[in-house]
Amino acid sequence: MTLIDMMTNALNESGLLTLWQTLAPWLALDERQLIFMIATPVFIAVAVWEYFRIRHNPAKMDVREAIRNFALGAGYQTTELLFAGLIAFPVYALCYHFRLLDLELNALTVALTFIGVDFCFYWMHRCSHRVRWFWAAHVVHHSSERMNFSTAMRQNATNIFNGNWTFYLPLALIGFNPVWIGVAYALSLVYQFFIHTTVIDKLPWPVEMVFNTPSHHRVHHGRNPGYIDRNYGGTLIIWDRLFGTFVAEDEQAPPEYGITTPVPSNNLLVLWTHEYRDMFRDMARPGPLAQKLKHLWKPPEWQRKGGSR
Repeated sequence: MTLIDMMTNALNESGLLTLWQTLAPWLALDERQLIFMIATPVFIAVAVWEYFRIRHNPAKMDVREAIRNFALGAGYQTTELLFAGLIAFPVYALCYHFRLLDLELNALTVALTFIGVDFCFYWMHRCSHRVRWFWAAHVVHHSSERMNFSTAMRQNATNIFNGNWTFYLPLALIGFNPVWIGVAYALSLVYQFFIHTTVIDKLPWPVEMVFNTPSHHRVHHGRNPGYIDRNYGGTLIIWDRLFGTFVAEDEQAPPEYGITTPVPSNNLLVLWTHEYRDMFRDMARPGPLAQKLKHLWKPPEWQRKGGSR
């Protein structure tokens, strides 16, 4: 018996391979996390490059906030890694099992997967602004009053629990493989990292017409009355143009970043949970149960009669 055989035999008898074969399907959806891990050094390098461009402007860069943003991003990636395979993937697998079509993996279906994911992202993102339950998780991304690459990392660790992943289930029901849905979603998020900046001006008009760009996304993060709830697109801006939510950046009215009611603390737990707290507080106020429950799906600004939200 060779040394390699001895090592292989020891590994087989350890039970570790059997354990991995059991766990691997639960982690399959998190192939996207591998993409994030590969991309993270690039994100850091680009953020450092941007820092040297804008470090002298406190309205654009605050080092403590940038570090906080990356910490928020780490929390988001951790909960996604730990729970996406346990919570989301079984549902995706069930939908895929009862799929309507058997789609062969080729260049066409890869392109359709990407377009389908981007279409679903538009509606997920739109609902994340107009349905308070989803806004409770998404608000942390908009609560910074600065727009730079670190803002892209400003995500909520509760995302996997609030169910926005359900918007992509129709793709699995059609017949798109859930693993490739996750990969397309991850690549879309990688692209979106690069549109969170003020150092890139408008791009050539053909690009601005089709793709989401830094200019379009600056509008999305603006709290100016004309900019709020606009430009929801992920990689493509065509959905906003089709569904009437597109607004071009106005050089005479530059975006003012942040949310209309600033967060009272920079504590990570407060940033993650403050809107959930406010929503459940509003639900606890006196009134019929049906009216209380409306706080879950009404827009964030909705108020019950009597002045409560």
